[in-house]
Amino acid sequence: MTFGLLAAFFWGITDFLAGMSARRIGVRRAVFVSLSFGLVVVGTVFLSMPAARSQAFDAPASGWAGAVAAAVCTLFGSLTLSKGLSTGKAAIVAPIAMSYGAVTTLLSVLSGERLSALGVAGILICIGGVPLTALTREAPAVRHGAQTSPVFFAILAALLYGVGFFVQGRYALPTLGTTATLLVGYAFGVASLALLLTLSRGESWRAPPASAWPLLLAQSTASLAALGSFAIGASTGAVAIVTVLSTLSGGVTALLGLTLRAERLTALQWTGVAAVIAGAVVLRL
Repeated sequence: MTFGLLAAFFWGITDFLAGMSARRIGVRRAVFVSLSFGLVVVGTVFLSMPAARSQAFDAPASGWAGAVAAAVCTLFGSLTLSKGLSTGKAAIVAPIAMSYGAVTTLLSVLSGERLSALGVAGILICIGGVPLTALTREAPAVRHGAQTSPVFFAILAALLYGVGFFVQGRYALPTLGTTATLLVGYAFGVASLALLLTLSRGESWRAPPASAWPLLLAQSTASLAALGSFAIGASTGAVAIVTVLSTLSGGVTALLGLTLRAERLTALQWTGVAAVIAGAVVLRL
């Protein structure tokens, strides 16, 4: 239980800081720095674990293919989530993105798994809550004009994360193991963003300003702390409990947005946020 709460706490901080980093130095550069930091740490852990290396090298091609496919989805999920957090309210964007569990559950059902009554209820609650978060009293011109809504990026992030975690859990983790699967994700993300930054005309390779590094390092450290807490908690055998508690990360991000950024939501938006968080928790029960 403790490690599940720690995972939620650190993931909530990670998402909140991700929005700040993206606003400061750009979405792709912020995600690149975070993934690079993670690649160094996870790569070091992987090289120091003979058992993990042996399992990965003996894995079939399908396991590696699954890890790469999952990495594609989670990378673009991270980019869209960062974009949503950088342009919208964390109290709205993070809980919606957290509802990726509904997507993973639906894919599991389509692949042959049976869906419980709680699973159906969780999906319906999430679906009902998302539209409420987009309601506001502001006129359209005041909001963002023709700009893409942050809610759209949050929904897209949930879809990408949902597909990515489904593929990861079904094809990669059983054969590659946790450490190797994470390593593939970090390596693919760093390589892809390096290419994008090289070819991009908007964001360049220039190093972030010195004043941005504490924020970037805090985000990267929080992300690794969340992954570590989740892994330790799951290794005790309490996978279900840890997973349920970790879904509260959206609530942590929302609370940070409320207290540190003075974000204000309407009553309907708060109802939607609460519904999405509740639905995500119910899905894990």
